[in-house]
Amino acid sequence: MVVRLIAIVVSLFAVSACAQQADVTQGNWEGAFVKGNSAPVRAEIIGEGRGYRANVYVGDSDAPAARWMPATAKGKKLIFSGNADLPAGRCEVEMTLANGEIKGKFTGKDSPGAFKLTRVEKRSPTLGAKPPAGAVVLFDGTNLDAWQPAESPWKITPDGAVEVGKGPLRTKVEFGDGEYHIEFRTPYMRDKKGQARGNSGVYLLGRYEVQVLDSFGLETRDNECGGVYKIATPKVNACLPPLEWQTYDITMQAPKFNEKGEKVKNAVITVKQNGVVIHDKVELPGMTGGSVSDQEAAKGILFLQDHSNKVQYRNIWYKPQ
Repeated sequence: MVVRLIAIVVSLFAVSACAQQADVTQGNWEGAFVKGNSAPVRAEIIGEGRGYRANVYVGDSDAPAARWMPATAKGKKLIFSGNADLPAGRCEVEMTLANGEIKGKFTGKDSPGAFKLTRVEKRSPTLGAKPPAGAVVLFDGTNLDAWQPAESPWKITPDGAVEVGKGPLRTKVEFGDGEYHIEFRTPYMRDKKGQARGNSGVYLLGRYEVQVLDSFGLETRDNECGGVYKIATPKVNACLPPLEWQTYDITMQAPKFNEKGEKVKNAVITVKQNGVVIHDKVELPGMTGGSVSDQEAAKGILFLQDHSNKVQYRNIWYKPQ
């Protein structure tokens, strides 16, 4: 049996390459089989250029049955075609999107049958988290008093976010061991690819970057969203689509030094993205590129990177340990 992702029929949503508005096709689609099979089914549809690509998952696996399937447009239809594998073998699958619902069916020997999906907007369980007692509020949507002036001002939006300007945004105060809460939103840059698509970064102690990027639906890598560049790849892709608010909850243990100034213990980082652990007590043997210094230290600033993309941040606070 050959699994061919035959057709997803959709009403194309008119979105220009640079438009910052909702795309009712792109995003997470979730559902289940209609009968005879209790396994969940989900799809990720990703806008790219003038078209779309899709990943399709069956069951609880983080590995898609079909990955990054290219689409061709025919009138008001999008056709995704290719091969995919299910745990029980290979079969054909057809999906049709209409009136806000995907109706699909796997066909062939031992196929799991028909299913339905609807578009969902996932929400991080820590979105909007209030700073706990003892926390230092770094940005609450009203002012940038905790930050050094950037080369070109980062503007505060009417809804209480701050948008990347020119040059990094750096805190005035240095921090050591502690917990950070940071919310971010990447722009919808469907005409761009790779590192040109919603790029920014969060630098802990000014020396260790956790990547910010539009990596929705992509394979995990150390230079994708959540990656610690050239050091650590996220355990799982926990990204939401662009334009949706996401969260980083980061526990940072600074490197330790002896009385001679020699490092005796590496920095250690734990990162939750949208409530999902993507790094669990990962040692950082050294700094990432773009650091504020060529030397590690027990304390350092928090800084947000300017990579010429209009990424937004909000609700940023730090709690010392």
